[in-house]
Amino acid sequence: MSASSIHAAPVPLSRTGLAAAVVVLLLVAASVHLLGERSGGRALAFALGLGAVLGVVLQRSRFCFYCHARDYFEGGDARGLLAIVAALAVGTVGMHVVMTGWLPVPQPGRLPPDAHIGPVSGALVLAGLAFGAGMVVSGSCISAHWYRLGEGSPTAPFALLGAGAGFLLGFGSWNWLYSATIATAPVVWLPHHLGYAGSAALQLAVFAALAAWLWRKLPAGEAASPTPRRFIDAARRLLHGRWPYAWGGLAVGAIAVIVVLRLRPLGVTAALGSAARDLGNAHGLLPQRLDGLDGFGGCVTAVVESLWQTPNALLVGGLVAGALAAALASGQFKPAWPTVGQVVRGLGGGVLLGWGAMTGLGCTVGNLLSGTMAGALSGWVFGASVLLAVWGGLRLKRLATRA
Repeated sequence: MSASSIHAAPVPLSRTGLAAAVVVLLLVAASVHLLGERSGGRALAFALGLGAVLGVVLQRSRFCFYCHARDYFEGGDARGLLAIVAALAVGTVGMHVVMTGWLPVPQPGRLPPDAHIGPVSGALVLAGLAFGAGMVVSGSCISAHWYRLGEGSPTAPFALLGAGAGFLLGFGSWNWLYSATIATAPVVWLPHHLGYAGSAALQLAVFAALAAWLWRKLPAGEAASPTPRRFIDAARRLLHGRWPYAWGGLAVGAIAVIVVLRLRPLGVTAALGSAARDLGNAHGLLPQRLDGLDGFGGCVTAVVESLWQTPNALLVGGLVAGALAAALASGQFKPAWPTVGQVVRGLGGGVLLGWGAMTGLGCTVGNLLSGTMAGALSGWVFGASVLLAVWGGLRLKRLATRA
């Protein structure tokens, strides 16, 4: 039989492929249903659809802040960190353009609505360190746990439960931290001092310097795969092969800009934090008043009546569903029964993730990505603290393994 006849043979759709198609159809049906809602239906459908696209991108490109940092610190592979830099650069340009429409003149005392621009305080550094430590313990950041939930990860459910508990602890410690350091901390937004053009130019210059530094750590080039001759072969490679790091970074940056055209800036913890806050209030676990919290932007953890019908909840739901569809289509949906170690690491690391995300007013998506893209110094400080904690945590793990 000739090679051409082999390639021309039809490939039957697998059971997982059919399951992926069912997930996509359910997402479409849910979006159509939401469009029929009288109040905010279009925004909800947009959130669900864009969340699904984000889930596919994260799953296929393996876009994970912890994994990318670990690959660099342990293996000297800078491709993942370069992808994060690419996302930040694309998002910086897009966000600065969008913000000129929100606030044409960046006057001191005024901030773009809902932007992830927070106070720069000692509590922010502690939040970043805790979040980074939680990444090391649990094996992922919160956004990666969401998409790995769609892959059947045995650790992700417990990490997200732990994150909810961490939010409760964060609410419990908020008033003390607010009085001690947050209330008087400066809120530094670069456009206030440099204008939009100056802020974007400064950040892009820093990203260019970081990229030049990281470029030296790129691994040796791999042999290029042959160009597919048929569309079906290209589509199959897209479904089954890992997407290039650069694709993931550029796509995440673009999605972070697109989302603000209809919704709040990108974040993946607001719904989780609001659920924890509702639970804490219902059982009397939280202070009667959380000083100053609801006055900040970012991943707001406000009390809402219909939590699961909010844009952030549907964006996260779409993320998980999109990741599930992508994992099914690629054969990477592999659920497993959790071990005791996975449960303990998930819960313990999740508590640190949740406390850090609540105290820092966002995670690596909301605070580091969206905040930095908007020119917030808080995003830079949070990101640096997270990286420091990951570096230190990996070193401690290495030392413990040797001992």
